Amino acid sequence: MSRLAHLNILQSCRRLLVAFSGGLDSTVLLHQLAGWRQQHVVELRAIHIHHGLSPHADEWVMHCQQQCAQWQIPLIVERVAVDGREAGIEGAARAARYAAFRQALLPDEVLVTAQHLDDQAETLLLALKRGSGPAGLAAMPATLSLGEHQLVRPLLTQSRAQLVEWAQAHQLSWIEDESNLDTRFDRNFLRQQVLPILSVRWPHFSQAAARSAALCGEQEQLLDELLAASLSQQIQGNGSLLIPPLLNLSEAHRNALLRRWIALQGGKMPSRDALARIWHEVILSRPDAVPCLQLGLHQLRRYRDALYWLPPFADISQQVLPWQAPWAALQLPDNLGIVHRADVGQQVRAPREDEGVSIRFQAHGHVHILGRNGGRSMKKIWQELGIPPWQRERTPLIYYNEQLIAAPGLFTTVQGRDDTDSGWHICWQQHE
Repeated sequence: MSRLAHLNILQSCRRLLVAFSGGLDSTVLLHQLAGWRQQHVVELRAIHIHHGLSPHADEWVMHCQQQCAQWQIPLIVERVAVDGREAGIEGAARAARYAAFRQALLPDEVLVTAQHLDDQAETLLLALKRGSGPAGLAAMPATLSLGEHQLVRPLLTQSRAQLVEWAQAHQLSWIEDESNLDTRFDRNFLRQQVLPILSVRWPHFSQAAARSAALCGEQEQLLDELLAASLSQQIQGNGSLLIPPLLNLSEAHRNALLRRWIALQGGKMPSRDALARIWHEVILSRPDAVPCLQLGLHQLRRYRDALYWLPPFADISQQVLPWQAPWAALQLPDNLGIVHRADVGQQVRAPREDEGVSIRFQAHGHVHILGRNGGRSMKKIWQELGIPPWQRERTPLIYYNEQLIAAPGLFTTVQGRDDTDSGWHICWQQHE
């Protein structure tokens, strides 16, 4: 592996942050990039994640610091906490790593990681074990969007044997993580016991697996392109997905659209069982039902012929927030934004001296709002305004003493009518 053609994938990148564990793979990658830097205009940094899972973790930090000092590469060391009770140690450690990577990335900086050809084969086998479809079998792409940044894996065409050859030829030193020998972890089991047998029988197994993954990736990309127009027509401005266009589609077509919509919402790829539950328990539930399906940390709900993908949120229905002079902007709980006075907005009368002002998130009984004849129940008002059930107890309500006055941006009650020019204008400014 004397040539570095595989690094051409980084040709247009000018700022690189390399995930540097100190192991063989990332050591070879960083060494190659140190040489690459001499012929290309590029800013190069490295980041080492201290998981605290090994008694040797502090020694690994020192090794990485010494290596980066030798190659004159700035190094960031980030210590993270790993809680494997929900996702397992492997999943939790990966999540902690990538959270640290996102935090460390500078504007226009590209994250570079050292996964190689044999890692790709392992990922494909793990996807097969899970029963994944083409998207999962596509394994790891060479480039991937990471929020506002890009993740690039330039070693995916290189085998571990080629990396060893490079390391030995350049007399590189690296650390050996003892946990890599623990075959209780699925990836280590494949690496230590399965892939060696497959490679003896079929020497080019990893290359063939990578081709299969690439073909699955091409199929998924083609489906993305073919379904993009119809999917965009079904997605409303608030991100919800219209249900009626799904009703006459085949199961395969419908599931493909649902998977892509959930991916656009930032959700994990749903299983076939999850898709079946979405169809039967949510979409096909009776018209007067208020279905809710929990998928991981998120909820999937139906309202007025549309599907909504909702993040977890706290129950704030019982909270009461006093709002006192000088009426500075009031921060709402659970990232709901602020309520403040303005020159324009919901117009209400100013409170009398004997009236205390508060923000609440729940109202009951009959309410008479301006512009309507007579009172209506709050449930009926929410329905008329088209407010989904889960948002009704997350909408700030202005109270004077125990009297509901207004819902900023939605309505004013007759008790909040302003017949003067000295009233208030109240705005609810939600976070983006």
